[in-house]
Amino acid sequence: MAAPRQGALKKLQITACSIDKSTGNISLESGKSNWFTVMMNPNGYSHTYSITYSKKKPQGAAGNDTKFAAVNPDKINFQVWIDGTGVVRDYSQKSAAKSKRSQDDVKTQLKNLNGVIYQYKGVDHEPRVVRLLWGSMIFYGRLASMKVDYKLFKPNGEPLRALVTLDFTGFVSKGEEAKKAKRSSPDLTHVVEVKAGDTLPLLCNRIYSDCSYYLEVARANGISHFRDIKPGQKLYFPPLS
Repeated sequence: MAAPRQGALKKLQITACSIDKSTGNISLESGKSNWFTVMMNPNGYSHTYSITYSKKKPQGAAGNDTKFAAVNPDKINFQVWIDGTGVVRDYSQKSAAKSKRSQDDVKTQLKNLNGVIYQYKGVDHEPRVVRLLWGSMIFYGRLASMKVDYKLFKPNGEPLRALVTLDFTGFVSKGEEAKKAKRSSPDLTHVVEVKAGDTLPLLCNRIYSDCSYYLEVARANGISHFRDIKPGQKLYFPPLS
């Protein structure tokens, strides 16, 4: 078999995935109905990262004490063209013998795309997780929105070209989520064994990134004075409210 040409055109491919409910592992679905290759690659795409902060304002306080709350799922947004005029040469529609296959019309191509990213499958009653693969971009997520703008028509009104805007929200498997969390979130309960040199403000700063919670932690552990901690003692650090 001949090696592929260096720099050969790679097209963005969207592949449906299945999720193992017991392990949370992701695997690609097989079969032509479970993948969609774009006719023309996007001109670009946007990858959005965002963080949510808690902005609770204590009663009587002059300002908000902004604190980290959560890392939101990544988002991917891009546009692709669907063409049914026959003007755009689609190499994925050619056989090994290089004989042209009949090109699907816009309606059929959109139906195939919907079948991969939009339609519910199985008993989960939700869109499937899909993998977006294009060059160095590998993204797992679910469709958030899909907008179709029809741009060219036959005399009878049948669309000949459409611009599809796609938004995907990232999906992280249970295994990956556990690795990222590392059980170090301030929203989780912690039990910490005191070591030599530890102080209650120092431990609060380590867990909450704010040493001012030492009085609340002292009360939660029934400690009358925050300095009364000893090496080997186990302290309960409640989640932030």
